[in-house]
Amino acid sequence: MAAYRNRAHPLWIAYLVHRLSGLFLALFLPFHFWVLALAASDPGRLDGFLAFTEYGIVKVAEFGLVFGLAVHMFGGLRLLALEWLPWSAPQKTLAAGAAALSFGIAGTFLIQAV
Repeated sequence: MAAYRNRAHPLWIAYLVHRLSGLFLALFLPFHFWVLALAASDPGRLDGFLAFTEYGIVKVAEFGLVFGLAVHMFGGLRLLALEWLPWSAPQKTLAAGAAALSFGIAGTFLIQAV
């Protein structure tokens, strides 16, 4: 039962969010490459797709994408810092700071998109 108690720890949650954001980004990449291929091969279909991106639900999905990218990037930077820097500082604060900064970046993107 003690093993499950550790899963409520902020660093375990940071680990989980980092892994899930990486999976989310990996699943998004084929779709992204398909849209890039549309730009090169069929500009008319690309224009139709770009018109679709004006819907509100797509903007919310873009927020999720930018948030996932920011969370993954700052989570990776946090891991690199923990591995390479000689410190044992409060990792909980770093994880919360990375999440807050990620949310701020994604929120700024959402405000600009609307």
